[in-house]
Amino acid sequence: MISLTSPVETRAHGWRAGVKLGALCVATMALFAMTSLLGHVAAFAGMLALYAAPGGLFFRSGMTRLRVLWPFLAIIGLWHALTGTPGAGAVIALRLVTAVGLANLVTMTTRLSDMIGVVQWLAAPLRRAGIGTRPLELGIALVIRFTPMLAAKGAQLARAWRARSARRASWRIITPFALCAIDDAEHVAEALRARGGL
Repeated sequence: MISLTSPVETRAHGWRAGVKLGALCVATMALFAMTSLLGHVAAFAGMLALYAAPGGLFFRSGMTRLRVLWPFLAIIGLWHALTGTPGAGAVIALRLVTAVGLANLVTMTTRLSDMIGVVQWLAAPLRRAGIGTRPLELGIALVIRFTPMLAAKGAQLARAWRARSARRASWRIITPFALCAIDDAEHVAEALRARGGL
């Protein structure tokens, strides 16, 4: 899941979060069970159609957020080109883009509070057994919330590097990126402690 924001309101915003997450699980399992290249092309086209249905602004916003996948796609393409299995590489690449695209579509049209509500419902049996589920719920919320924020900070660091140097940033931004992540984690920990902790 990459994004938590949608530039436009869609009909999918009114659907129940549990239904959307359940459909996402089924679709992901179907993608991993399918081995046909033609089937994956059709699934990819269907994913693009879902993004295009609400309009051009929604489509461009969703596709922009999928650009973070290009390093993984490059590695997959290079490996399968070297091993002489381009067909298998195409299947894996299409599966990756389609699965992440569908997950991103769900997060773009679902409020974080609704997702946490689904997690709370799923964790109800654990609470009845006397197991505290608040850390799990909070952990999932933090992962969902901070993944796009960290991606945005990484993009900002890359742009700052390009503004100051003609060389590619590559591995050189890893250290400042890690420090930014640690700093954010410390601020979140302090905020949690100030509110009573877990």
